[in-house]
Amino acid sequence: MIITLTGPNDFMLKSELAKLKATYVEEFGDIGLEQKDGEEVTAERMIEAVQSLPFLVAKKLVILRNPGAQKAFAERLEDILKGVSDTTDLIIIETKVDKRSSYYKVLKAQTEYKEFNDLDPVKLNNWIVQYAKAYGGSISPADARYLLERVGQNQQLVAMEIDKLLTYQPAIDRASIELLSDQTPQGTIFELLDAAFTGQTKKVDKLYHAQRALKAEPQQIIAMLAWQLHILALVKTAGERSVDAIASEVKVNPFVVRKTQYLAKDLSLAQVKDLVGKALELDIKLKSQTIDADDALQHFLLTLSG
Repeated sequence: MIITLTGPNDFMLKSELAKLKATYVEEFGDIGLEQKDGEEVTAERMIEAVQSLPFLVAKKLVILRNPGAQKAFAERLEDILKGVSDTTDLIIIETKVDKRSSYYKVLKAQTEYKEFNDLDPVKLNNWIVQYAKAYGGSISPADARYLLERVGQNQQLVAMEIDKLLTYQPAIDRASIELLSDQTPQGTIFELLDAAFTGQTKKVDKLYHAQRALKAEPQQIIAMLAWQLHILALVKTAGERSVDAIASEVKVNPFVVRKTQYLAKDLSLAQVKDLVGKALELDIKLKSQTIDADDALQHFLLTLSG
């Protein structure tokens, strides 16, 4: 068995690695388990681990993390793989692989290549429901979406939040999510803009002061607002392009694009341009004039619905 594990979804990659290790240890114990990090050991040390015979066990398992960091290993990969005996299982973990390289082509062609990509919002939402169920709890699809809106799409972070919520109570609901999970700054800014656009002045005030209580300075808040307005402008001018195409071009997660489309649907392009211009004007004032930053920023937010 020669397997490559790669991709940006660290949670799924680690889960697969844990399963492979557990399967091996269950049959052979951990005496034949060797792990090397290509950023810490030489190519020769890794090659020796791969091609030496097992000791006191019928089969050994060698796990190499980022062996491609050693140029000598990457260049000799094809010959190294040919030298792996039937008594050795090899798992190669590459955090990121240049798909233009010959190293990638050998991994792809001569190993069982498993690439773990981030789940799209729909699949991640379904995964949350199933994950909670697998660990003896429950969460509705609507509350799963709400959790994603608060904490973002990092699957590892989402899993940790679910574990925490399940410890509090098996049936996860919106109230427990709000009580125990910390909203990402981007999620708060999205909610802040949504409240401003819809004229929810009390909610705007509450969200703004919550950010200030967390020690976010007005300049930080305007920077995050500018980022969200920039994405809003790009989404508004994207025409009929798909969510994935927009996300790829803008270099943001598709989840961010979908959420921004929600904000953009009731705004004209002229309104979006006006908002970006006003945000820029406010940013310049905050940096060049002696004004009350809190008052200026809150005034800006409270006038967005007009």
